[in-house]
Amino acid sequence: MARIVILGAGISGHTAALHLRRKLSKHHDVVVVSPNSKWNWIPSNIWVGVGKMSKEQVTFPLAPIYRRRHIEFHQALATEIHPEGTTENPRAFVSVRYTDPTRAGEDATLEYDYLINATGPKLNFQATPGLGPDGGHTVSVCSAEHAVDARARLHESIEAMRQGRRQTLVIGMGHGTCTCEGAAFEYAFNVEHELRQAGVRELADVVYFTNEAELGDFGVGGMTFGQQGFETTSKLWTESIFRERGVRAVLGAHAERIEEGVIHYEQLDGTHHELAFDFAMLLPPFRGAGLSVFDRDGVDVSDKVFLPSDFMRVDGSYDAKPFEEWRASDWPETYESPAYPNVFAVGIAFAPPHQISRPRTSPAGTVITPAPPRTGMPSGVMGKTVALTIIDRIKMGETASAHHASMASMGAACVASAGTGLRKGSAAAMTMYPVVPDYQTYPQSGRSLKDTTGEIGLAGHWIKFMLHVMFIYKAKARPLWFLIPE
Repeated sequence: MARIVILGAGISGHTAALHLRRKLSKHHDVVVVSPNSKWNWIPSNIWVGVGKMSKEQVTFPLAPIYRRRHIEFHQALATEIHPEGTTENPRAFVSVRYTDPTRAGEDATLEYDYLINATGPKLNFQATPGLGPDGGHTVSVCSAEHAVDARARLHESIEAMRQGRRQTLVIGMGHGTCTCEGAAFEYAFNVEHELRQAGVRELADVVYFTNEAELGDFGVGGMTFGQQGFETTSKLWTESIFRERGVRAVLGAHAERIEEGVIHYEQLDGTHHELAFDFAMLLPPFRGAGLSVFDRDGVDVSDKVFLPSDFMRVDGSYDAKPFEEWRASDWPETYESPAYPNVFAVGIAFAPPHQISRPRTSPAGTVITPAPPRTGMPSGVMGKTVALTIIDRIKMGETASAHHASMASMGAACVASAGTGLRKGSAAAMTMYPVVPDYQTYPQSGRSLKDTTGEIGLAGHWIKFMLHVMFIYKAKARPLWFLIPE
């Protein structure tokens, strides 16, 4: 009998758990540990943040799903990994602290044969003084609860405009190393749409505040789109949307500190500025969950398993080298820990070998470059891939080959809503292959031109809404859920 413990119940962890349970007999244990009691379809939080969906439409309780699928669930926060066990107990185990209200603060240990770290990001609001909804001066859409607060603050600004008071609304990145530029782009244009629907657009200055050196970077170094024999770039494509909607962009920006109504920031050229605001939704940078790792003698070996960012080392190449020497082959394929082969990290929990966008710093040495996005489709694919590896090793033995899913050989689609409504909404739909550019295979742009496209229109919004429905259905493990691709 094998026991698989999964830390985290986001897209990666939840996907892995469902596939493991579907393909393994009941003689094997599948265990999920998550500090949250609910699953959240995060891409739809932007609609909660403008009042077009409720929190209940983007979340559901995990416990009933896991009970039905015979998955053991612990609402708890993992704190320590003991991959070698201890001198008293040779079995590998994880230490957890319960967040379940009925057992809050209680500690426990969970033994495992295989461990999947799918803890996702720690929202590092503390990286920028004054950032965030808890004690800071900005809002967020990183969780459904944050999005509800953002909606209330946005409606306050809209009401102020209805009373004739001009407002500046700033949406974007709260630090020079943030990722998820696509989510900020999406929220900015949903807000702009809401302002027009409310009839107050002429009283609003909408500002997109980003660490991207140019529009259309999205943390993937930009894209070249192939369309009907012609080529265009995501930069030109995105700039046209900004011009059409009258959204102003502040590029190459790092928020140094945020005071009530003012962002103090540095730009790539080394200049320092202030930007006044009435409403600000700024995303935080991410860190790993902060797990500690101990060997059999109780010695902390965390630095052998994790990078200083607290993201887990896997089978990628982490040697420091200049941008010109980066290769698609640097990126991990199996997500196995080189220190402990029965431990895996997927989604945001794994450490990328380097950025995808060209690294940039200000003259003062401030890093102002998007971190690599690792959410959505790639996260789901990683979760399933690692699950299949573990299934094969349980059934065929430890020598069974690992399944592969490098982001350098993986495509992705992003549908960024630009205003909701089945008749009046629209969305920017982008596809790219591969996610990580491969200049050896595709010397011209690093990606396949026929598989890298960008379109905007009403149909994209319908697709976005269909994806919301489909992935909620899939995550609830409804009949034939596994036929819906990751």
